[in-house]
Amino acid sequence: MLQPLGLKNVATKDLEQLLRLVHRGELSCPIDQTGLAVAGMLRLGDDLGHLRGLDEQAVRAVLVAVLAERKRR
Repeated sequence: MLQPLGLKNVATKDLEQLLRLVHRGELSCPIDQTGLAVAGMLRLGDDLGHLRGLDEQAVRAVLVAVLAERKRR
């Protein structure tokens, strides 16, 4: 059985950019393919499945937590 990768395949710089876009209101939540395309981040569409359906507060929380964990290492 395949293990879900979560956001593991998404580069830290891309997660930081996503957080910036959400913070500035340039990427609306819930995140969808159209929003990613407008923001120039469509290439990440398949890797962001864990963020789909989440509201802005939840997306921010996940991104901040993942980034904090990566920086802690």
